[in-house]
Amino acid sequence: MVQSGAVPGAMRSFTPTRAAALDRLAQFAPSAGQAYALDRNTDHGPDSEGAVSRLSPYLRHRLITEREVVAEVLRLHGAAASGKFVQEVLWRTYWKGWLDMRPAVWTRFLDERERQRLGAHDARTLDAAERGATGIDGFDDWARELVATGYLHNHARMWFASIWIFTLRLPWTLGADFFLRHLLDADAASNTLSWRWVAGLHTVGKIYLATADNIARCTNGRFSPVGLVTAAAAVTDAFVVPPAIVPLALNSPDNVPSLLLVTHEDMHPESVVPDGTTVAAVVVAIDATLLWGDKSREFAATAGDDTATRCDAHFRRTTTRSDTLDASTLIDAARAAGVRQIITARAPVGPVADALAALSGNLANAQITLVQLQRQWDSTFWPHATKGYFAFREHILALLHKEGLA
Repeated sequence: MVQSGAVPGAMRSFTPTRAAALDRLAQFAPSAGQAYALDRNTDHGPDSEGAVSRLSPYLRHRLITEREVVAEVLRLHGAAASGKFVQEVLWRTYWKGWLDMRPAVWTRFLDERERQRLGAHDARTLDAAERGATGIDGFDDWARELVATGYLHNHARMWFASIWIFTLRLPWTLGADFFLRHLLDADAASNTLSWRWVAGLHTVGKIYLATADNIARCTNGRFSPVGLVTAAAAVTDAFVVPPAIVPLALNSPDNVPSLLLVTHEDMHPESVVPDGTTVAAVVVAIDATLLWGDKSREFAATAGDDTATRCDAHFRRTTTRSDTLDASTLIDAARAAGVRQIITARAPVGPVADALAALSGNLANAQITLVQLQRQWDSTFWPHATKGYFAFREHILALLHKEGLA
């Protein structure tokens, strides 16, 4: 058992570069088959590699892409042996596709979070939970680990969320907010919908309840919490999730010289821009106001520098770095490059998508067209996220075949 108040010393770090992402993939991929399947649920602690990939901060910002990761794992292990890991990668894809068809769920989260922040909760319990001072073995350690490292094992995230909601009886929206503010890999879809899933709002009425036995077993006895609730009802919400609506197809870019805009949502523009496109200029805009926590802002800023360096080499253009995502910066850059079209990777539901929508009108007034490019991976998988994950999972093998990967 870890002593209360202790924070492990050899904390995990994530170097925010594509080279580091590729190195991590190379280290992990050989064990992504049976070894991963057998030990993926065990949280060995922040000082141990464990079986998980630790690729999520890189995938979140697409310093490395889902397709690259899945392709390498399938190459080494085949579809049968790597099925568990491939499914885990596709959970992130599923969440993004599901929210893309129901953006009102994100808006509802933001509204409810603000309402709860105004005081509709136990402030002392909330403070203790965020400081890791509840007295609950494991939970307090994960709270401190999260704040210190920006990362938690996936199973620990589930236990933490369950204890937050059902034992501490705190609003799930404030727990989701706590994760947003500290996780390096937090994004609107994966974070919001995972918390809804634990609470029994995603699959209505079906909750995830953490148990002391499961925590003890899956932490090799490091933690043995007492006082966890053994039965709980799902969280209820008067909000009715709207039916899935497949968004309209995106416009295709004109075959004219363009300014390439890179945001923190997709930092591998080399694989987004269609072959034959003339990139006249590149702007890498990493806007800290569109991220939630200091660690994620620092990660994204450094990753932006790395991306700018790669863009210089790949597109053979001097890349402009910007700390804001605003119309005036883009208009000035487009005019300096002599172009009337800006292309960028499509942003999923969240702050960047909202920012792009807000500035597109100003760009249009300046006679500049903004075109968002959707990755083939997203076009292939997202439309199948109409129901629960298990219905989505039934399509995975066929869709991997469609992508030429299985």
